[in-house]
Amino acid sequence: MNKIYDSPATALEGIARDGMLVMCGGFGLCGMPESLIYALQDTGVKALTVVSNNAGIDDVGLGKLLESRQISKMISSYVGNNKIFAELYLSGEIDLEFSPQGTMSERIRAGGAGIPGFYTRTGVGTLIAEGKEHKDFKGETYILEEGIVADIALIRAEKADEEGNLVYRKTARNFNPMMATAGKITIVEVEEIVPAGSLPPDSVHTPGIFVQRIVKSTHDKRIEFVTNREKEAL
Repeated sequence: MNKIYDSPATALEGIARDGMLVMCGGFGLCGMPESLIYALQDTGVKALTVVSNNAGIDDVGLGKLLESRQISKMISSYVGNNKIFAELYLSGEIDLEFSPQGTMSERIRAGGAGIPGFYTRTGVGTLIAEGKEHKDFKGETYILEEGIVADIALIRAEKADEEGNLVYRKTARNFNPMMATAGKITIVEVEEIVPAGSLPPDSVHTPGIFVQRIVKSTHDKRIEFVTNREKEAL
């Protein structure tokens, strides 16, 4: 089966629909599948629920989908530097399910592993725990968190071979490997596609069995914050 698609737009053909639950990799702009996000925006689908650590920044990444009002709910651990995200939430135009970062990671991992739920102490006694089942273990109270499975997972990697085996670059790995396992359909954009068998097996981070579609990235990586050392006086 050929997993390689000519463009981000063709990689989304036949699967993008209103009301989907979408996972989107990245931490800030690091490891963010920017090309796939913009292709998803171009489909015009709406009422999306998006699982992502944050929502990019204004006018970049998921910020574009927020501006076009295509996202109806975010499951995130950080609102951060995205003003449109904060404005939509405070005005009631978007639902927001805050999930502590470690809890969100485990919910994604659990979904990919076929685990429907797990108990954690994180969030006990806070707004996070409202409406959730509580259970005591050895004198400590825990809350039940549910695993998450997405209709599609959009991720980014440095390299893919033709079978979908993936290699990530350093911290750009972040949530991408977990999301790859938790999508009913996983689409990856990569900087380089190499022949099958050319990646050393020990260097593979995500096995190709989890990846259904591969596309070459059409956007250069961006830097969220640029900090330069002041030039020393001579």
